[in-house]
Amino acid sequence: METQASATVENYLQVIYGLEIEGEPVISAALARRMHVTAPTAWATVRRMTRDGLVKLDSKKAIRLTEAGLAMAEDIVRRHRLAERFLTDVLGLGWVEAHTEAHRFEHIMSPRVEERIVSILKNPTHCPHGSPIPGSGGIVAPELVPLNRLREGESGAIEFISEELEEDLDLLGYLERGHLTPGRMLTVKELAPSGVIIVDVGGRSVPLGLPVAEKIRVRVQETAL
Repeated sequence: METQASATVENYLQVIYGLEIEGEPVISAALARRMHVTAPTAWATVRRMTRDGLVKLDSKKAIRLTEAGLAMAEDIVRRHRLAERFLTDVLGLGWVEAHTEAHRFEHIMSPRVEERIVSILKNPTHCPHGSPIPGSGGIVAPELVPLNRLREGESGAIEFISEELEEDLDLLGYLERGHLTPGRMLTVKELAPSGVIIVDVGGRSVPLGLPVAEKIRVRVQETAL
């Protein structure tokens, strides 16, 4: 197995790890979609990663991280999410710029720099979008509910935005401008017949397609009796 993974392999490990954490089946078609490549290209990379002992295929052809692959994935994901946190919280970059720059920063971040970032940020547990930082103790709480399951009039606090939404930079910017960020309270105003959910966030109406709402998880606010 290679001791140093290429940037491409690191990106694949990051996506596989994210899919596993979100409980989605990891198949080559899903990887191709998330990596914006053709299915044959994704499959060729998976075969190379299998050869190098980073992933394995189960009886249903689902892709699983090996112990070595998981360790490498957690390392690159940790660096990426710490980089995003640093770029937003300390340097003041917006979500889109921070996400793009973090993909560059993660590949060159040394252990010493990582240590200093953790210290400056006072041991953060989640990235700006609510994904847990490996090794920090942070989790995606199992009681969170996808936004598309809320009914009209129901409210909740945003806690997690899927990494899949992060890869669409226009959408990522839209979510930030609409204040659909972790910690924000929202209320479902309308479920339109067109497959759009309209939410109120701090007095602002924000429309979302149901596939997007499905990738946003909230902590539902209990209705007072």
